[in-house]
Amino acid sequence: MAEQTLRTLMRTVDVVVTAAISPAAVVAVGLADLFARFPLRVGLGLGGGAISLSSQDTGRGATATRNEASAQAVLLAALGGVPFAVLGVLYGPAAIRLLGADPEVVALGGAYLGVVLLTAPGRMVALVAARVLQGTGDTRTPMYVNAVANTGNILGSVGLGLGYFGLPELGVVGVGAATAAANLFTGVALAAAVASPYTDAGYARPQSAVVAKQLLVVSGPKVAEGGVSELAEFPFNAILLSFGTTVNAAFQIGRRAYQQVTGPLSRGYSVAANVVVGQALGDGDPGTARFEGWAVAALGVLSVGAVGVLLAAFARPLVALLTDDPETVRHGVGFARAYGLSAPFLAAFVALSGALQGASETRVPFAARATGMLGVLVGFSYVAGVALGWGATAAYWAVALSNVWMAGVVAAGFRRSDWAGRAAGMMAERADA
Repeated sequence: MAEQTLRTLMRTVDVVVTAAISPAAVVAVGLADLFARFPLRVGLGLGGGAISLSSQDTGRGATATRNEASAQAVLLAALGGVPFAVLGVLYGPAAIRLLGADPEVVALGGAYLGVVLLTAPGRMVALVAARVLQGTGDTRTPMYVNAVANTGNILGSVGLGLGYFGLPELGVVGVGAATAAANLFTGVALAAAVASPYTDAGYARPQSAVVAKQLLVVSGPKVAEGGVSELAEFPFNAILLSFGTTVNAAFQIGRRAYQQVTGPLSRGYSVAANVVVGQALGDGDPGTARFEGWAVAALGVLSVGAVGVLLAAFARPLVALLTDDPETVRHGVGFARAYGLSAPFLAAFVALSGALQGASETRVPFAARATGMLGVLVGFSYVAGVALGWGATAAYWAVALSNVWMAGVVAAGFRRSDWAGRAAGMMAERADA
């Protein structure tokens, strides 16, 4: 949670810095991040397979299999980031132009996207290596590395974005350069940490097709889940832009306020559920795994729900910290309240998704995310907002209802599907190999 708090704070500082530059800069970075999150989602998907196998094999003491899966996942991440780097450098402005942005936003967003995506391989390696370590129960090493990286990123964003600390004022490009430097640092540092004798993780020469197949089987739906989530952002942001640039900027700021105060908690519970469920299954105790999955989800609902209520109550002053434009504040408060009041449902979804992932069951969270994002977030906002003329109010409701839907689907899957049997079968297959 501490690690995610620092990462989220870094992104919040980026919003504050770009808001100080201009409203167009906020929109430019927000739209560019739609594309920049694709390598993030692929990295998280590969990391999902890595932490699943890492936690299970740690629980059953299969060090060689765990280390081989770690090596394969890190190599896939490094290679998978190369196409994103090429596309970002060559087609950054064209990608922003596809969303119908005005020329100023296209110029700013394209430059930012090219700089950030250039370091996509480093970012993806960092995500996978961190989850390899977390699967062994080591959540401290990734926290230490990310603390250094994110602190440097924050200072770099302020310095290069606004010209402080004697650094040149590069605006949006400076904010992107700070993020790119942090991506490279975390990738190299975490990959080295896995190989070092100071952690329980390690690498082994890839040689088992079974391990490779299972890594892809678990990672595939997780990558698809992230891809669907990002693809849904495009029509949703297009709908918001049809209501006005101010509404889109308000969405970026309202979501950032929510992510800063509740996102780190939810992500921490997801990792915790993944590790305890995976290790319990590796130890041959599905009853404990089921109990701990529900327990982590309940803890998330109570704690994140309480923070969400506070966010809804104090949405206006929080949003006002990020922007002083009255119209942006008005809509930003609406989005922040929608996220805050639905926070318990999103916490349940994230925690139970982590628990299922620890059991190598990533198909249920994919189904929940796909239907929630495409069917509810995009579908409801278009029908109610555009066809029925509700405008931005429909977008507020779409955000909340999508979180409720996803929580319901994944809770039903955790209760009814045979995820324990799936995990046991995959572990037996690895043991035979």
